[in-house]
Amino acid sequence: MRVIDDSVPTIRSLTLAADDGRRLPGFVPGSHVVIDAGGRSNAYSLTGDGIAPSEYRISVLRVDGGHGGSRWIHDMLGPGDTVTVSLPRSAFAPVARARRHVLIAGGIGVTPILSHLRSARRWNREVRVFYTHRPGVGAHLDEMTELAGGDLAVFTSREEFCAALDVELARQPFGTHLYACGPAGMIDRVHAAASAAYWPASRVHVERFGIDALDAGEPFRVHLRESQRTIDVPSGTSMLEALERNGIAIRNRCRQGVCGECVTPVSAGVPTHRDLYLSDEDKNSGAVIMPCVSRAACDTTLEVPR
Repeated sequence: MRVIDDSVPTIRSLTLAADDGRRLPGFVPGSHVVIDAGGRSNAYSLTGDGIAPSEYRISVLRVDGGHGGSRWIHDMLGPGDTVTVSLPRSAFAPVARARRHVLIAGGIGVTPILSHLRSARRWNREVRVFYTHRPGVGAHLDEMTELAGGDLAVFTSREEFCAALDVELARQPFGTHLYACGPAGMIDRVHAAASAAYWPASRVHVERFGIDALDAGEPFRVHLRESQRTIDVPSGTSMLEALERNGIAIRNRCRQGVCGECVTPVSAGVPTHRDLYLSDEDKNSGAVIMPCVSRAACDTTLEVPR
């Protein structure tokens, strides 16, 4: 741990570097790392430059009602402490061939959007940025302003953001790609605005917050084909947790549907996908599931080859 910045209320920004000072693996915009946060692994988006980095930077919103990772980072870490960090992975990379990008961030969802903005400026791509946040809780505002200049619009009013979003998406030229990261309500509003402006789904890319943004879900069952066991998964309990409680070990890391470590084959049943990792093709096939966040469709028993 090299630097800690607590200048924005409820948000802690960390700068991480290798113990021996060596360069770190590069990454594409929109990438995240998984950090071992006091015994629980959590995924955090990288905000810095991915070209030959000597450090990784993340910003973490304190979530008192979450699973504890953010509280551990806010309350327990100090400069010079050592943390375990995974290699970067991306499920939210920009489309390199697109010349124009619209970037939309809500709250702490600014973290991957900031890396997209850096890339757009590096490669001279046209960009327009919308950033909405609660008054006084805007992370990385100085960096966003420096990079985007007059191409940045900042909002602290939901009504003003929505009105401006409708206008902006309606006037974008064909071929523009849109990237949005933020809470579920904002993402739903972006989808609605894009649909109303006749944007093709292939040009709309979103990253929702992780497991803390998901509802408890309906109960369902998992049938283990090889061992002929059936396990109940109650509402509010993930499939991964239910399997672990019954002695079934599955490799996992982030437990938020972003890292891909726990991907599990499905041999029968209909999954309801809630992860941020699988491609649309994988999800449409119904042949795999991310048990840390995804569940079964209503009244469906999932069968897995275990």
